Amino acid sequence: MKEIELKMQGKIKRLTNKTFKFDERVGEGWFSAVYFLKTREIAEKYRPNSIVTMQFFQKEDAVLCGTDEVIALVKSFAKNPDELEIYSLEDGDKIKPYETVLTITGPYQNFGFLEGVIDGILARRTSVATNVYNVVKAARVSGKQKPIIFMGDRDDHFTQQAGDGYAAYIGGSKAQATHAMSEWWGKKGMGTMPHALIQLFEGDIVEATRAYHETYPEDDLVALVDYNNDVITDALKVAREFGETLKAVRLDTSNTMVDQYFCRNPQVMGSFDPRGANPELIFALRDTLDKEGFEHVQIMASGGFTAERILNYEQQGVPVDMYGVGKSLLKIHIGFTGDNVKLNGKNEAKAGRKFRPNPRLQKV
Repeated sequence: MKEIELKMQGKIKRLTNKTFKFDERVGEGWFSAVYFLKTREIAEKYRPNSIVTMQFFQKEDAVLCGTDEVIALVKSFAKNPDELEIYSLEDGDKIKPYETVLTITGPYQNFGFLEGVIDGILARRTSVATNVYNVVKAARVSGKQKPIIFMGDRDDHFTQQAGDGYAAYIGGSKAQATHAMSEWWGKKGMGTMPHALIQLFEGDIVEATRAYHETYPEDDLVALVDYNNDVITDALKVAREFGETLKAVRLDTSNTMVDQYFCRNPQVMGSFDPRGANPELIFALRDTLDKEGFEHVQIMASGGFTAERILNYEQQGVPVDMYGVGKSLLKIHIGFTGDNVKLNGKNEAKAGRKFRPNPRLQKV
């Protein structure tokens, strides 16, 4: 569990094979494109002594992630892996378009069938890390870094949580919704209350919050206040009841809903979109809490947030203290390519591709 902490301190270089739970069928080629498997067979028959260099790159400004996983994969499933020569950047490195991030040199038949699997690992992990990095960057425009809580558990298959959580950590999110998301970097998941808890108390936000606090008294008390679509009323109820004990309120108002505050105060309506956890609602919530002496109560907003939306909120000075972000962080938009660019030490690649040396690469 201390491995990632040591890594960040520079005491060890990489996560190891012990971190990852690979499907043993990788070694059988089950997850490899069939044409790679056919090429492996032909290479063994006709060119068994040929040494190729395969290099990997992508086409965006990005935050690299997945290299530790790829190296562990190669070490686990390549034939004679210790005879391969591997050079790589590290997870968390900022990378440029077309920059070489990884090279592998050895007999094609020993590792070439892993090309597509490697591309896929780097694509997913780098996409998530980059998405999170951009959200974290947007959330510090005001000069103060506001926490980003990674809430992507409901937006993809559960088997992806550990890797996505690690990529989110590399991107800058230190708070995550499930234990699985935190597994690779040695922490546990965090969270407070869902709408389901309030539903069990028939919409009584105070009783639901009391039950939570009595059950988990060591937790920071954060109340979810949009269940009744009356954020300000319910926020005041829990603030008055719990006082200094209440650390924050969270609003997760659906983008199809208009909060009751606007129905009671139609004069504030104007050219803005009144749906969801919009800036005007959050400004009103902050103002109301402050007027009643609850300046210490922070505001967390979630529901449909992206880097662009957070940046817009921060530029407007919307008083959000924490953001919960999910679906937008899991968009896979960075694709990696593996190319064979050298044959027996000489440049040999398809038209349009060439060996691109990178002095930043480290020998693994």
